[in-house]
Amino acid sequence: MYKYRSIYLLFFICTAVSTTRAETGNTPSDIPQSLQEQLDAFAAESQSRITPESAEIMRQAAEEISGKNIPQTCLQKGDTVPFFELPNAKGELFSIQEKLKDGPVVITFYRGGWCPYCNLSLRALQQSLPRIKELGATLVAISPEQPDDTLDTATKNTLEFEVLSDKGNTVAGSFGITFTLPEKLKNTYKDFGIDLETVNGDTLNTLPVPATFIVDSEGTIVYTFVNTDYSKRAEPAEIITVLELLQE
Repeated sequence: MYKYRSIYLLFFICTAVSTTRAETGNTPSDIPQSLQEQLDAFAAESQSRITPESAEIMRQAAEEISGKNIPQTCLQKGDTVPFFELPNAKGELFSIQEKLKDGPVVITFYRGGWCPYCNLSLRALQQSLPRIKELGATLVAISPEQPDDTLDTATKNTLEFEVLSDKGNTVAGSFGITFTLPEKLKNTYKDFGIDLETVNGDTLNTLPVPATFIVDSEGTIVYTFVNTDYSKRAEPAEIITVLELLQE
């Protein structure tokens, strides 16, 4: 199982879109892509790698998850952030209450290090981390993966921000952004070499939808991005714009 999982992940890592070129006067092909452009390019390229049967199962699952109206029922701008403590890969607890004393906190939820879209998003956030820190904010990423897997995710993507383990999606559930994986999709993931019960260390088979929240120092949510489509993510540039407005 893990042999195939490794092969699957290697394919996605090797086909990720480069984002390193940014020189004035470059041709359009040399202009760095936005995160969403990277995600769209990856989605288009990866479609040819998925069988029609798997694609149909994923389409049906996407419709089912979309029908839950999670973006409308989850925490919204103006709500108070739920207080929580979660461990990082070293077992150290991250407390949102304590961190808010230092300034705003950007919280991004991702499905797991097995998800190529998540990895692209985490890398883009890492590239924006210096500016986020300049604006006095803390960035933290949360997934239901066990601590050892969050460590692998952080190492693979060379992340310099906290990557936390939310076992059982307890915290994600308090934000209202979780769903249970449809049975057919769960089996399709296993065919891809992704066993969520092993990765997450439970039998719940729940995941968070991609979501990013910005919380001001008073604990109020001032920005939300929640989308049931896992190929859509908050743009780092938009996050930075919100943080800049908080300083005005």
